[in-house]
Order: sequence, then structure tokens, then C-alpha cells
Amino acid sequence: MKQAKVLIARNNGEYHIKVEGRANFECSPPLRNFAHGLECQDCKGIFIDLSECAGMDSTFMGILAMMGLKAKKCGYTVSIVNADANMKNLLNGLGLQKIFNYTEISEVELTQKWEDTGKSTDKTEKAETVLEAHETLMKVDKENIPKFKTVVDFVRKDLGKEDKPESK
Repeated sequence: MKQAKVLIARNNGEYHIKVEGRANFECSPPLRNFAHGLECQDCKGIFIDLSECAGMDSTFMGILAMMGLKAKKCGYTVSIVNADANMKNLLNGLGLQKIFNYTEISEVELTQKWEDTGKSTDKTEKAETVLEAHETLMKVDKENIPKFKTVVDFVRKDLGKEDKPESK
């Protein structure tokens, strides 16, 4: 299955993100960096179009959750656009319906100027992304703790962070 291409465009203070293909930990670090760089005063909303998304792993969904939590803190919404039943089931299965608004209408203009977020080849950055994504999923819904505790413990150990308390 084709690995995802993640495209981002900005229009009048709103960010539009389009996911094409299978979204996984490989394409997550640039999106994580984007999420960390979001400033409350510079953003009115985020729209994530999943109409061409073939699937998502837990790391990618954790990064989406990071954006959702930051948006909530800043007082704006993350809308999941054109998600099919499978995509909604994946997100809802991790309790993410608490932080997303689902919509079938995209406000993305066809003339949007899209930028590819690219891929990360740095193994440490990928591992840190996996860790942060899964910690976020555990924060969003306590039912995710038993699902991802082993992953978090393993990645923490791999990164040499096993003695540090959970970040953020």
C-alpha cells in the first residue's frame, strides 16, 4: 500500500491538511513539527481531509490528537473532513471523537497552494514522534493506557528516557 503524502496549505488563518495514501509513523515527524510550531494567534482552525487516506497507524493518529489538544487549548477546532466509516472507527476507537469535529464538507479551494511536508529519515526523530504520539493518545483517553503502555515503555527505553516521568 502506498505510503502517505501529507500536504498542507494555509488560507486566511486556517490550515488545510490533505492525507493521501497510508499514514504511518514514517510521515508523522514533519506533521509533529508542524503541530509544535502552531501559534494560537496565527490559527483560526485546522481541516484534515481524509478522503484519500487509505489507513492510519496509532502514531499518526496520536499526532492528529496532539493537534486537536493544542487547538482546544487555543480555542479553535480541528475538523476531520470526508472521513469514511473506517477512518472514523479508527479515530473513535482511540477516543478521539472527544477532540475532533467530523464534517463532510471541505472548505479547501481547488486552487490551494499545497506544500508537501516530506518524510523524516532521522531514526531518533521518528522514535521521539512515536513516543509523543502514544503518550498523547494515553492522555486523551485513559482506556488507551493499556493499549499503548508497552509501546511507550519500549520506546522510552530505546531512547534512554526510561527513568524520566512522562513529558508534558
